[in-house]
Amino acid sequence: MAAVNTRFFQPHHPTQIALRASIAARTLQLEQVTQELKAELVGIDEVIDRVVESLRAWFVLPQLITRPVIICLWGLTGTGKTQLTRSLAQKLGFYDRFVEVQMDGFSNGSGHRANSISGMLSSSGITEGAPGILVLDEFQRFRTVRKNGEDAKVERYQDVWTLLSDGRLAPTLSFLNDIDYTLADSHYDQERESDDDKASAKHIYKLRPYEARQIKKHLKLKEPLMAIMAWTPEQLQARIQAFQQQADAWETDYSKLLVFVSGNLDEMYTDIAASVQDCDTDADIFHALTKKLSLIDVKKALRERFKPEQIARLGNVHIIYPSFSRTTYLKLIENTCASYLNNIAGACHLRFQIDPAVHAEIYNNAVFPSQGTRPLFSTIHAVISAPLVSAALWAIALGATEDDCIRVSLCADRRNLVVHLGEQQIAYPVRWELNQLKQRTDKDFRAVIAVHEAGHGLIYGLLFGKPPQELKINPASFEGGYASFAKTTIKSRSHYRDTICVGLAGRAAEAMVFGLDACTSGAQGDLKKATKLAALCIREFGYGDWLSHRDVTKDSNQYVNTDVAPTNVAIEALLQEQYERAATLLEKHQVMFLQITQALVERGEVSPQDFSDLVGFEAFAQQNVVNGYAEKLNAFCR
Repeated sequence: MAAVNTRFFQPHHPTQIALRASIAARTLQLEQVTQELKAELVGIDEVIDRVVESLRAWFVLPQLITRPVIICLWGLTGTGKTQLTRSLAQKLGFYDRFVEVQMDGFSNGSGHRANSISGMLSSSGITEGAPGILVLDEFQRFRTVRKNGEDAKVERYQDVWTLLSDGRLAPTLSFLNDIDYTLADSHYDQERESDDDKASAKHIYKLRPYEARQIKKHLKLKEPLMAIMAWTPEQLQARIQAFQQQADAWETDYSKLLVFVSGNLDEMYTDIAASVQDCDTDADIFHALTKKLSLIDVKKALRERFKPEQIARLGNVHIIYPSFSRTTYLKLIENTCASYLNNIAGACHLRFQIDPAVHAEIYNNAVFPSQGTRPLFSTIHAVISAPLVSAALWAIALGATEDDCIRVSLCADRRNLVVHLGEQQIAYPVRWELNQLKQRTDKDFRAVIAVHEAGHGLIYGLLFGKPPQELKINPASFEGGYASFAKTTIKSRSHYRDTICVGLAGRAAEAMVFGLDACTSGAQGDLKKATKLAALCIREFGYGDWLSHRDVTKDSNQYVNTDVAPTNVAIEALLQEQYERAATLLEKHQVMFLQITQALVERGEVSPQDFSDLVGFEAFAQQNVVNGYAEKLNAFCR
């Protein structure tokens, strides 16, 4: 057996010492970059940790990398995906070897270099065979499958799939065609030159500088650009033919790239967005829903836009940005306002302080959880910038110095910012758009909505043993109120019946308080949902007297039995049963119901904690909360 050369593995070998020092230095740099990114980008610490771990080997020991490292970043707009990749490239020292491509196919200019990824890379600072960073942004717009399942016509960036596969690309053949045309044009001109002109043309450059540069890069030449520019058409043609005959030389090696695929997959958020009102829901609720998204949700969403073999080339490192939590938004508001104050201090030498109540009001009027930070920053600028400038001029006129603390507060009606300097103060009107939309001044309107939503909320609490996620009567996005509830993993027969009961409780509450003749049309949507759910229970889930699947489809081959008329009576009976059940429970728990209703009238909403305090869940058994399948199985086995 051949002897193993252990010289390289000796602990004090110079190569080993240098390698260890390099690994230690790069590891330390990566840790420092991680902390800097977390300080700069609020609310995405987990995302940053996952990104850094995914690129650690690529950065610390690039010798190990034999194909591109692909990291996919998926998230709602305005959550910091693009900012993270740009900051990371700069802090790692790769900003001169960084290429960002907008995959919508329209944002990167025109010309042969902008039509392909290879063209974009060849005109960048990324060197063949060396590490670099490529960002494929807005990747969801690069769809290759239409909504109807048919192939989409995509002209630009078709070589991206080859790059994602192994990082090796063929030269830009379209450019070689351009050079062919240049050679033919040059031959044509030479044939028409006089003898004297030909003699004087021996030292004239035949290629333009950019053409010579592309030839040098694509043909992998070492000659200076000036020499290549002076080549005759015959010399250049010979070089091209020689290159074309060397098949192994065609590939350009980008196997050591770090590739970020970034975008917003709307399909992942469809159900979530439909379950809450964007500007009315609390950010924590939307954050909790998006935190549950997983790799499977990403793959399902990608199937709506790309072919399976293309999805496979994206790999399995899919990092999902959750929407921001309430704490993150408040931190962003505080930081952004502080930045404005620092700018004022630097320009005017005045010290401002903004009350937390102002921050809270900005949150109430600027946060749209599914739209990220852009609406927030826009609102802060609109609300803070102009009053601060006016207040600075006012304070200077009063003789304020940088030793004075100028406080900015909110007046009682929340329509004005009040600036305080000692005993002096001045008010600046502020337009809070969402506050104006949320005003419900009509007492009858508030009473009806409060009764209706209290009915939904109480019956949900009684049957499911937990408070609603949200219970509000003053939303800005529509006229009315709403209640949102947590999703359930296992949906049994009792679960569906309880859900129907909750859906009908709004109408039952109106009837109990105002009488049947005074019931409003506000239950229209509830009745539609309850009817649909009851139809599913009877026709599809086998919870009635029929086990056969009875659907309304017109395709006779899809189901054996499509006769649905007899089921209509059963559906109506189920709805009547659950309506009476809701009415009975409301009558039994009138005290709780009235407490919730009064809280809604006074405050416009009831938080989960307030709801729990009012209802007191410990006071009654929660027999419907958990089906106890595991316990039932164990008992059956015994």
